Amino acid sequence: MSRRRLILSLVALAFIAGAMFGAWVLLFSPVTVQIARINCDVAVQVYGLGTVEARVTSKVGFTVSGVLVDLGADVGDRVAKGAVLARLDDREQSARVARARAIVEQAEANLQKATAGLDKAQANYVNAKSMNERQQKLVQSHTTSVETAETTKAAEDAARADVSLATSEIAVARATITDAKAQEQLESASLDLHTLKSPYDAMVTARLKELGSALGTGEAVFTLIDPKTVWVLAYIDESKAGQIKVGEPAEIVLRSLPNQRFEGHVARVEPESDRVNEERRIEITFDHLPDDFPLGEQAEVYVRTVRLPQALLVPEAAIEGLGKNRGTVWTVEGGRLQRREVTLGHRLLDGRYEITGGIADEAKLVSQLRSGLRAGRAARISEGPSR
Repeated sequence: MSRRRLILSLVALAFIAGAMFGAWVLLFSPVTVQIARINCDVAVQVYGLGTVEARVTSKVGFTVSGVLVDLGADVGDRVAKGAVLARLDDREQSARVARARAIVEQAEANLQKATAGLDKAQANYVNAKSMNERQQKLVQSHTTSVETAETTKAAEDAARADVSLATSEIAVARATITDAKAQEQLESASLDLHTLKSPYDAMVTARLKELGSALGTGEAVFTLIDPKTVWVLAYIDESKAGQIKVGEPAEIVLRSLPNQRFEGHVARVEPESDRVNEERRIEITFDHLPDDFPLGEQAEVYVRTVRLPQALLVPEAAIEGLGKNRGTVWTVEGGRLQRREVTLGHRLLDGRYEITGGIADEAKLVSQLRSGLRAGRAARISEGPSR
């Protein structure tokens, strides 16, 4: 045999030996696998994306027209209920109020005058009545003439009419006062409308007009929000929205503070879904609102729907044939690999599934697939870290 043929034969033998050793390793040597372990106190959450908004938002302005002469607030200011935000030029209206007050005073003076006139008329009537009674007695005794008695009788009637007239003048004077006071209240109310006040404890988010602006009736000057009504409007996939109930705890992550989580809870679940995006809108309130809350900023929400006291969890990548809450996994039973069909429960946001049934109590669940897995093959459990 030539030297070359000898070398080729040795190489072929070495290749065959290597292949046989590889086959032996693949078929008979134990394979090292990682297994899933029981996790305690597992929070099942639903993810949503939304923006920070205020439920109570108001554009406030004057209900009368005028020129803006004073601004008492600016963007970012916190204002108490009733605080003055702005004023219009009210000189003309102030003059109307002063004139209305003068008319009230004049009407009250006329009432005093009418009251004095009534007192005078009543005194004249009492005197005329007394004189007429004496004359009527005298005419019966033929001591005075009939003409004199008739004159005193007419004087009494005239005095009685004067009393009625004076009484009517008092009623007119009182009605005039009522009308004058109503007009004064109307003018004073109109004067108050030249001052813009905050309708509630608010924060100014926009100032829409500046000093000297000529405003029409109803033009907005400020945009206000009620800080107590700030929440996150989030959108949840319809397939997950049914798990969410009002009052459930949630975590909020603002885009500007990605490393900080704010506690909150579900305040409202909208009854209608978005027909295009197939999402349900929910509102999440802050348990403790940040001092500087960014309206309109994007926010992520994590709503906790269930808390599992214990759960066997496996990554989605370790499940084969996943569908309809079922799948096939690898287990280690009696030191050897087996394939088992299992039922699946909750899915966590990190992609792990809860295994709810299908494996024996003593079986160990393989948490990471690798090459060389075969039913019946010996398996060695890795002592590496588990999730």
